[in-house]
Amino acid sequence: MKAKARAADIKKIVENFLISGEVETSGLNYGSGHINDTYCLNNKQPLEPDYLLQRINHHVFKDVLALTDNIYLVLNYLKNKIQHLPHSDLQVLELIPAKNKMLYHKDEDGNYWRMYVFIKGSKSFDIVETEQQAEEGGRAFGQFQALLSDMNASLLSETIVDFHNILFRLDNFTKALKENKAGRAATVQHEVDFILARVAQMRRIYDMGQQGLLPKRITHNDTKFNNILFNQDDKAICIIDLDTVMPGYIAYDFGDAIRTIINTAAEDEADLSKIKLNVPLFEAYTKGYLAEAGKFLTVEEVKSLLLGVFLLPYMQAVRFLTDYLEGDHYFKIAYPEHNLVRTKAQLHLLKQLEEHEAQLLEIISTYSIYQLK
Repeated sequence: MKAKARAADIKKIVENFLISGEVETSGLNYGSGHINDTYCLNNKQPLEPDYLLQRINHHVFKDVLALTDNIYLVLNYLKNKIQHLPHSDLQVLELIPAKNKMLYHKDEDGNYWRMYVFIKGSKSFDIVETEQQAEEGGRAFGQFQALLSDMNASLLSETIVDFHNILFRLDNFTKALKENKAGRAATVQHEVDFILARVAQMRRIYDMGQQGLLPKRITHNDTKFNNILFNQDDKAICIIDLDTVMPGYIAYDFGDAIRTIINTAAEDEADLSKIKLNVPLFEAYTKGYLAEAGKFLTVEEVKSLLLGVFLLPYMQAVRFLTDYLEGDHYFKIAYPEHNLVRTKAQLHLLKQLEEHEAQLLEIISTYSIYQLK
C-alpha cells in the first residue's frame, strides 16, 4: 500500500474544483502509475459521483496547458463519436473544471492538479492472463485509434518531444557511449554491437514516415494493458492515461502493446532462458486490434506493424543502455547492474521476435484485409 498524502492538503486542493456532493479526503494513493500521483475520492453522498484527483508530474510533462488541451480535444472528439455508436458500452473520461474555469489547478507550491469522474464498476489488469483478455485489449486500442482516425492530428501538441523518435534515442546512445561517464563502455561491447547492427532496420518506420508512406495519426503512446478499463464482464469500456496522446505512427502503439504482453518473463528478468514468446497472446491481441483498426489502416501501415513489434523492445534497450552508460540517472534501479540486466532482457526478447518473424507476419496477414506475403 502506498503512503497517504495529508488529508488536509487533499481537502484544500479539492476545494478548488467544481464537484458535486462532498468527498472523503483520506489521501490514499490509487492505481499503479509511476508518473502522476493519483487519489480516489469517495463521495459521502451515494447518488453523487466519486472522483480521481491527480497531481500532474510537470517535470515530465513540462507544458501542462498543452497537455490539458490535448486531453480536452481528444475527450470531446471521442464523446461525440461514441454518442453515434449503436449499443455501445464505451465510456469517456470526464474532466472536472476548476473554479478558475481552467481544467487544472496550480497550488502555491507550483504543483498542477486535475480531477476526473471515477468510472464506477470498472477494473484493470496489470498482467494479461488469457487470450480473451488479450483480444479484448487489442480491440480496445484498435477502436480508440479508429475513432480518432479522422481527427486532425496537427491539432495536438507533442507532450514529450521525440518520445518514440529512434534517431533521437540513438543519438543519445552514441553520445553516452563516446563520453563513457560511468566507465562502463568496455563491459557492454556485445550489447553495443547488437544495437549498431540493427540501426538501418530500426529506422524504417521513421524513414517511411519521412517518405510520406505513413500518415501521422493520433496515437496513445503508452499502450500498457492497465491503461484499459474493463467492466465486470471483462469487456473493455474506456482507454485511460491520455497524457501521451499526440501525433505519431500507428506502429508505435501496436509495438509497445505487444512488447508488454508477449514476453513470458519480467522486463528485468536476469535469467534469459525464461524470456520466451507467448504467441497465442500475440495472435489474440492482433485479431482484436485489426478487427477495429483494420477498417482504416493503409497497407503500408499494416506492413509497419511488425516493424513496430521489433522497434519498441529495441528502443527500450537503447534507452536502458544509455542510462547505464551515463550512470543510471533516469530509470530507478534496485542494484548497480539493473539497467544492464534490463538491456539484455529486451535484446533477448528482440532476438526471439526476429526468430519468429515469419510466424508473426503470417498472423498479421491472417487478420488483415491485405495480403502481406
